[in-house]
Amino acid sequence: MMHVQSLELEGAFYLEPNIFEDERGYFMEWFNLDRFKSIINKDFNIVQFNYSKSHYGVLRGLHYQLKPNAQAKLVSVTRGVVQDVIVDIRKRSRTYGRYYSVELSAEKRNQLYVPAGFAHGFLVLSEIAEVLYAIDNPYAPDCESGIIYNDEEIGIEWKMESSQIILSEKDQFLTSLSKAKNNFE
Repeated sequence: MMHVQSLELEGAFYLEPNIFEDERGYFMEWFNLDRFKSIINKDFNIVQFNYSKSHYGVLRGLHYQLKPNAQAKLVSVTRGVVQDVIVDIRKRSRTYGRYYSVELSAEKRNQLYVPAGFAHGFLVLSEIAEVLYAIDNPYAPDCESGIIYNDEEIGIEWKMESSQIILSEKDQFLTSLSKAKNNFE
């Protein structure tokens, strides 16, 4: 079983697995579909796994997919440490525009469930980080969108100065929450 924490951002969950360790190493259940469906109270049919490797200071995000290719994600770190951030972009949500931030690490083996209707990003805090995402809808380039990481409307407190943050060219030109493409009600 896992320790599960419902977040203030409705539909998002923080998860910590039970880890069984001995002199040989450890064992944990990373994912169990039936248990997971009972936690999130909806279907989560994984259709794609994504894996990224990034260096210290790299910030990937804040990304999301528009409907009809909106994605829910189960995110974990297999190497290193990241500051993982999600932003509620559902316009009718009571927590629209609010964010949640948590450190995910290979050592803790913790996870974050990100429902569709949330922007997601992470900042690498270790020398190298490798991140695994289980996705419930395939990537569709025409549905890709994002919000700039330092949007003043959201006010995310990143664990690094902006001068240290490394962005892709694409992520440098993302827009604010209020100007971003958004078809989530």
